[in-house]
Amino acid sequence: MLDRRSVINGSLFAGLAAFTPAPQARTTSSSTADEAVVAKAVEDLNGTIEKLLDVSPELARIREQQRIFLRANQKFPDFIEIGIGVWESVYDWHVRHQQPLAMSQNAEGRYTMTVALTTLVLRPEVDANYVGNGLDAR
Repeated sequence: MLDRRSVINGSLFAGLAAFTPAPQARTTSSSTADEAVVAKAVEDLNGTIEKLLDVSPELARIREQQRIFLRANQKFPDFIEIGIGVWESVYDWHVRHQQPLAMSQNAEGRYTMTVALTTLVLRPEVDANYVGNGLDAR
């Protein structure tokens, strides 16, 4: 005599087996094509991640000045003066990575941009690639 559970389970699995398509044999050409598509997708994903982590050389120089000031004063600098080339590079970095920009003018009429707790002050009269030392507001 069969119990109710084995009858239900048996008919359920038999019904599912009827709806399951038979596995198809793969040819080596489709397998190779699939592997190429997967490899291309992984390569594109890797490129996207590298692009997101990309830091401009000018931003790296600003970070270095922040580190130097932080070690000496136990706080980030309030200001760092930069040239127009560095300013444009930092601006482009914000646009490329869709980060919010905090730009304004100070009381002296100089353009400022806030980056990582430090206000960058544009000094157009200096060299385009100039990155000054960190300055304190005190």
